[in-house]
Amino acid sequence: MSDYRPVAERLHDWRAVELPLPEAETASHARACMTCGIPFCHGMGCPLTNIIPETNAALAAGNDALAYALLSKTDRFAEFTSRICPALCEGSCTHGMTGGDPVTIRALERHIIDTAWAKGWVKPEPPAQRSGKRVAVVGSGPAGLSAAEELNRAGVTVTVYERDRAPGGLLRYGIPDFKLEKALVARRIALMEAEGIRFVTGTEVGRDVSPEWLARRHDAVVWAIGTAVPRDLKAPGRDLEGIAFALDFLKGQNRLLAGECAAAPISAQGKRVLVIGGGDTGSDCVGTANRQGAVSVTQVEILPRPPLTRSPSTPWPRWPWKLRTSSSHEEGCTRLWDVETLGFEGTEGRVSGVRIRRVAWSLSPLGKPERFTPVEGTEEILPADLVLLAMGFTGVPENLLAVLPRQTPRPLLAPRAEGSPVFACGDCVNGPTLVVRALAEGRRVAADVLAFLRV
Repeated sequence: MSDYRPVAERLHDWRAVELPLPEAETASHARACMTCGIPFCHGMGCPLTNIIPETNAALAAGNDALAYALLSKTDRFAEFTSRICPALCEGSCTHGMTGGDPVTIRALERHIIDTAWAKGWVKPEPPAQRSGKRVAVVGSGPAGLSAAEELNRAGVTVTVYERDRAPGGLLRYGIPDFKLEKALVARRIALMEAEGIRFVTGTEVGRDVSPEWLARRHDAVVWAIGTAVPRDLKAPGRDLEGIAFALDFLKGQNRLLAGECAAAPISAQGKRVLVIGGGDTGSDCVGTANRQGAVSVTQVEILPRPPLTRSPSTPWPRWPWKLRTSSSHEEGCTRLWDVETLGFEGTEGRVSGVRIRRVAWSLSPLGKPERFTPVEGTEEILPADLVLLAMGFTGVPENLLAVLPRQTPRPLLAPRAEGSPVFACGDCVNGPTLVVRALAEGRRVAADVLAFLRV
């Protein structure tokens, strides 16, 4: 389990809330991994296939350098994954087979990568020679960075195009500083530049340059643009002021902290905030709203409240469906489940409340939610001065779907058209998912590109 800075302290700043594992406890936590006979963590659990038992064995022996060498074989961005990954590996840890606490794998990986940076083991590793091949990567989020890293190491000349002011995509603009401090992102980008990767920022492909322009100047193009279209809620009153998409809210605060604007475009200060959506993005909105000075924060979710312990619908070694309380929830938030949003109420053109009603879920024999029915007579209005829609994303903008290989009928890109030099990876192919899966996707597409280029 992770430890956090005290709530009374962390609510007054934007620094990381999660504390590192104490140095003195590292070896003992790593030794707990040595009691496992058949590890599921690095196969069933980790999308990057990190070599977890061997890495922890090195830690247990006090060999941090070997642990870093093993971790960096599969995870080039461990300072990110060790902070924001939900630790799927821990869900597959054999210690959890009988309900025990898993090994603190994520915290151990943070110790490894932080030690490596502190001791100067993380250094630029430019390729010994270049292949003469040129690849454009569109998007500098996790998938794009991962693809660029792998291609560059193979000797390909890589240019990354990013529409925002600075590289990093979701890592820089979507995730709050209290979960991932942006100095870590900037440090990794600087290392990649030192290895020969070129970043072109403030350039949106499809607006500033065309896909055709990219194709003429490169031997292959990798699209890693995520899912930029947020899921909307078409309900009465949606046009009222004070209703915003979650990512716009989070981006604004991140731009403010980066010095890109003088004030947050969307502020929760002095407001009653209601977040619609119970996922990680919604949780990030809770933490951000509290730090901005919200009067109150309420988070609603249409799904039922998860059980306190692993649901039978997600048996070990699958990632367990159970109730999780984030650091943001600990800081102050009313959480409501089984809630359907019916519409928005307003005064003088601004939102003043959200009309909801309760729903009842029918569950499968294993406890998985299957369908819901409204509970009559449960309608009420929750007061709100700011409503944040955190219901995920639907796909890729239509202007790009019209000119790029797409999936049918999903509003997402195809991984590749037959024989085409145009590739796609990450959320724009699979839909919204985890950073760690996007990193794995970048590595996969890089292998496909290298095979195509015969490098």
